[in-house]
Amino acid sequence: MTTTTTTETTADFRVAGMTCGHCVRAVTTEIGAIPGVEAVAVDLAAGRVQVTSTHPLDEADLAAAVHEAGYDLA
Repeated sequence: MTTTTTTETTADFRVAGMTCGHCVRAVTTEIGAIPGVEAVAVDLAAGRVQVTSTHPLDEADLAAAVHEAGYDLA
């Protein structure tokens, strides 16, 4: 019998420039495409993103994904 233990990591980031539902979808889609990301929760009012992943993410990868969506980490 094989037992697999998954350690999830959750991190919060501030994203500058999000103002609408389209912003939320764009950021969610780009971050969600990073390998290992399991969930993305965007709080538009606070300008924050919570990312749950199977391992700690490289902040440069996250910044690149947010930039691809048209925004920047703050």
